[in-house]
Amino acid sequence: MAVKAPEVTIDAIADKVFADQRIDAEEALFLFEHPNLNDLATLAHHRRNQKSDPKTVTYVVGRILNYTNVCWVRCKFCAFYRVPNHEEGYTLLEDEILEKVRDTVEQGGTEILFQGGLNPKLKIDWYLDIFSKIKAQFPSVNLHALSPAELIYIAHISKLSLEDTLKKLKEVGHESIPGAGGEILVDRVRKIIAPYKDTTDEWLQCMRTASGLGMKSSASMMFGHVETMADRVEHLGRIRDLQDECAPFRAFVTWSFQPEETNLPVSRKATAFDYLRTIAVSRVFLDNFDHLQLSILTQGPKIAQIGLGYGADDFGSTMIEENVVSAAGNKFILNSEEFERLISDAGYEPKRRNTRYELS
Repeated sequence: MAVKAPEVTIDAIADKVFADQRIDAEEALFLFEHPNLNDLATLAHHRRNQKSDPKTVTYVVGRILNYTNVCWVRCKFCAFYRVPNHEEGYTLLEDEILEKVRDTVEQGGTEILFQGGLNPKLKIDWYLDIFSKIKAQFPSVNLHALSPAELIYIAHISKLSLEDTLKKLKEVGHESIPGAGGEILVDRVRKIIAPYKDTTDEWLQCMRTASGLGMKSSASMMFGHVETMADRVEHLGRIRDLQDECAPFRAFVTWSFQPEETNLPVSRKATAFDYLRTIAVSRVFLDNFDHLQLSILTQGPKIAQIGLGYGADDFGSTMIEENVVSAAGNKFILNSEEFERLISDAGYEPKRRNTRYELS
């Protein structure tokens, strides 16, 4: 006679979490549908305290430097891009880029999150040149640069393998890779929201290849569009499996889709409750991630403070500048003093870090 599988209950999941055991996909889906957010907060906060200092919340001072908005991919969720030859398209000049980096450093910044579009005019030599000049003038800056989609495209138009592309970029100071472009790592979803973008396996392979070269990255998830809860769990499972395999990720960050001025209409935006639920379930499920970063940019300071009780331990970047997410919907860009006040008011000690999560 077949043995009946044990029923999934919140108590059974709690027993696993407090015994420091891993939950499975079925249990994660149960948590996404569990009505009591306080239960989720309790479990997520326990996981958070196991993985990072319970008393502190970290943040980094940095800038998202959007070097070009020219992109042929036409992702439906993006309000930032302009197709090639569009009158509003731009690519920053070398002097403009270096001035933005200088301004960041003068404001105490250590991280340049260098991202843009898939611009057919920019092959690898352009990136090698500008990265070399940034590092020559500002050697202490961490280049957290180029999403997997950008890297895959640069390799393609430069007629190089992805590994060779990453090796060349690493030689000139490219240190780590942001998790942008992950969206939802389910190809059914990706074909709807970004049909010309890299596949799930291509995104994961980029992070795997970078990890093999000693380049770390972050993982992300953009939710609240056409995905199901099961899709969210599948996404989390894919990045947890890769973290088990080769530990490429320093942190996980998730944010809700901002539909304004995009070509991806939704009946309603994700709520703050959905956001808190998502970070809590992510923290419980991603038991091999040390850090979970809040998205103040999309959620605002009040929800960010509450999120510190739902598994998050990092406020992310002060974002001296940002143009992609804030091209659609609200944006909340705060300075380091405001970050420290919010963290302190929530009962934690604020600590500044760099991209490598080393405290300053």
